[in-house]
Amino acid sequence: MSSFTTWTLVLLAIATTALGFSEDYLDDAELGVPGLDASFDYVVVGAGAGGLTLAARLAQHRYRVALVEAGDFYELKYPLAAVPGAGIIGIGSDVNSSTPVDWRFVAYSVPGANYRDLHYPRGKCLGGSTGSNMMVYQRPNRETMQKWAELVDDNSYTFDRILPFFQRTANFTPPNNDIRHSNATASFNLGAFDERGEPLQVSYPDFAVPFSSWIKRGMESVGIPEIEDFNSGFLLGAQYCALTIDPHKKIRSSSEAAFKSSPIPRLMTLALYKKTMAKRILINTERRATGVEVRTGDLIYILRATREVIVSAGAFQSPQLLMVSGIGPASALEEHGIEVVVDLPGVGQNMWDHAFFGPAYRVALPTSTRIATDFLYLTEVVVQYLANRTGPLTTQGIDFLAFEKVPDELRSHFSEETIRDLSWFPPGWPEIEYIPVALYLGDFSDPIKHQPQDGAQYASIAGALVAPTSRGNVTIISDDTDDLPIINPNWLATKTDEEVAVAIYRRNREIFQSPGMEPIIDGEEYFPGEEFQTDSEILEVIKDTLMTVYHASCTCKMGVRNDSMAVVDSQARVFGVDGLRVVDASAFPFLPPGHPQSVVYMLAEKIASDIICWD
Repeated sequence: MSSFTTWTLVLLAIATTALGFSEDYLDDAELGVPGLDASFDYVVVGAGAGGLTLAARLAQHRYRVALVEAGDFYELKYPLAAVPGAGIIGIGSDVNSSTPVDWRFVAYSVPGANYRDLHYPRGKCLGGSTGSNMMVYQRPNRETMQKWAELVDDNSYTFDRILPFFQRTANFTPPNNDIRHSNATASFNLGAFDERGEPLQVSYPDFAVPFSSWIKRGMESVGIPEIEDFNSGFLLGAQYCALTIDPHKKIRSSSEAAFKSSPIPRLMTLALYKKTMAKRILINTERRATGVEVRTGDLIYILRATREVIVSAGAFQSPQLLMVSGIGPASALEEHGIEVVVDLPGVGQNMWDHAFFGPAYRVALPTSTRIATDFLYLTEVVVQYLANRTGPLTTQGIDFLAFEKVPDELRSHFSEETIRDLSWFPPGWPEIEYIPVALYLGDFSDPIKHQPQDGAQYASIAGALVAPTSRGNVTIISDDTDDLPIINPNWLATKTDEEVAVAIYRRNREIFQSPGMEPIIDGEEYFPGEEFQTDSEILEVIKDTLMTVYHASCTCKMGVRNDSMAVVDSQARVFGVDGLRVVDASAFPFLPPGHPQSVVYMLAEKIASDIICWD
């Protein structure tokens, strides 16, 4: 680690300590007793957006709930995670850049990334990946939820009917446009939220990234209009986006921080088993889940579930836990000597994810490159954050997004196969997401450490493939959950994805070279350089630099019983096993466009409601 990076981490650690992140900050929790068998109504595995939300809602209704989490509180393990401006740390493609609250997953030798090994950041802490994500809060569009409802044969997932479950978690604070710069006014739709929503904080920072106002001009000049918001069922357009940041404390609002600080009654019937690994689901001879075998340190014991076991371990570890418990593709289980309880071919299959890539330019305005390369300036912004909770560290650096279909001029070059494949997606489903990043991206191996040291300022637009047709998979390496599963994202495995990716890159360049951006562009394209022009040249650049947007999902796909690849029904119940559900992004029937944390919260709220109302 470079001396500058070391000083960066030290200085920010001092900042977070000064904010009071210590054991005193953590309210008393009802902690389970490691090593002792115990019995509960529900055992929930995983304390991310899905598991923690679901466990809390059930406990509010006086069900006895055990919440099993392999990690610890990030406020203690890695307090930097609470500072929005530190969100960029640890998410690079090099696993050595990871933070202390990361699982350190790696997708090895990825063909679509020119056989590079790519770090797959995942939060190992209370809050799961909401303790390490980039905090974007945005919902799918109407057509997407209609498609969801059709595929799972359940109209309760249509947009208008599912909206109350999106609203239930979110406590919305509108932007303070009186404080924000006049060229960074954020629009919003108050009607997209419910004033009774709690406890997740959804807001807009008072500080707006300077680069974003120029991106807005660039978007407008190439025909991408500003729209009101991304939470009312429409996505095609551009806007300043809502973020899961506490508007009062100016810190990350993860699922853990939200539920811990909320005004809801204390969850006396919730027992938290932190630093505890789920080893296998116990299933009796009648194919009913009866509990979970867990390990805390060297102690192995059983948590019984008199009602249900709910798995919320994420897109990689939910299918892994099912498979080591005998639920999954028979051939994969038998290879590792696992007794087959239910042969479900879809477990670990159908993996969706978004990938991003894009060029970089020198720009004539301050960007996050300065924070990463100028220690005196970093000191200044840390002091600013400490003194009055203002400045660049109050935002995660990505506050403006845009979505669109591939424009006709670029679309006209698509093959018939690509046109046919893209017809599966509804008309309002975008194919491109633009993620403006006020940094040099390159191959994103370590976005802080690898900023150019030439004194110039850099910016990129990460173009994301949000209508992917390639599907990956997750499989096990052994019968032990301590051995991380094998991840195959399988990006760019189809001609369609390759053609759309090249179109995204060309469109990115159009935006950078637009009249709206011209006043701040400092010279020619810095990376990869204007000499890369043919489709094949651009595709090689994409493969050399492609990185995940951290949205792995659908590996325990929701669907109907006659779908051979479906794992759970529309109420997240695992086919073939009673008393077992999967509630997290792995249970999506497909990955909606954009950022899925709101969808995980929605699913947890809906399933909790289904359980409570049914009972």
